[in-house]
Parts: sequence; C-alpha cells; structure tokens
Amino acid sequence: MNERIDELETQLAFQDSTIASLNEVVTDQQNQIDMLRQQLEEVKLQMQSLAETINSPDGDEPPPPHY
Repeated sequence: MNERIDELETQLAFQDSTIASLNEVVTDQQNQIDMLRQQLEEVKLQMQSLAETINSPDGDEPPPPHY
C-alpha cells in the first residue's frame, strides 16, 4: 500500500512540474502573440497612411519642369 502511495506522490510531483512548464510556455506564447498583434496594428496604420498619401490628389503640386 505504501508503495502505491509513493508511486502516486511521484506521479503527482511529475505532473505538477509538467503543468508548471506548460504554463510557462503558454504564458511566453501569449506574450509573443500580444507583441505581434501590436506590431501588426502598427503596420496596418502605416499602410493606411501610405495608401492615403498615394491616393491623395496632386492638385497642390506644381507640374514637373519638363511640362
């Protein structure tokens, strides 16, 4: 009976260690996801700004010198 209890305690300790390791991995991955979301949002804003610049009317610019 004591051997079974010892075996169960060993398994429980191993599982606790595994759960802690997995939790660390999940936490690191969530931090990476949050960082990538922020970077993606910044790129999205830059692309929108670039699109607005490209699509803006050129009425205020003088014609090139060869015209």
